[in-house]
Amino acid sequence: MTETPPQDPERLPRIREESLCPCKSRLPYKECCMPYHYGKAKAETAEILMRSRYSAFFFRRVDYILDTTHPRMRTAALQQELKESMQNITWSFLRILSSSKGGPDDKVGKVEFVADYYFEGECYELHEHSRFKRHKGAWKYVDDKG
Repeated sequence: MTETPPQDPERLPRIREESLCPCKSRLPYKECCMPYHYGKAKAETAEILMRSRYSAFFFRRVDYILDTTHPRMRTAALQQELKESMQNITWSFLRILSSSKGGPDDKVGKVEFVADYYFEGECYELHEHSRFKRHKGAWKYVDDKG
């Protein structure tokens, strides 16, 4: 009988960093959304922020989702709601359908996307028209009423 060697605690982070980013940019995570998640960069466009938020949902980074939500939309219960929903949902694929405005010189923007996810073993789609707005110079998610 062979024993399984103990798992290298550094291996998973390295694999994650070297794997393709979940936002489907075709870049490694460490070159794509990871700098945003760790505060090393700010999203230059609304679409980049949307992609980084999707990756944050994928990796269950509640802190990043909160930080990139527009302050007027951050309810007292938002953090707990995110934590609870993230436990039960596995995100699997992202498709950007369109974006309008949201460029480096814009103050507002919209991104339409479809994200596939699994809940209790069943596959679902989230089709959203997200609105974004700059707050103190940084892009923030406003809502899905776009």
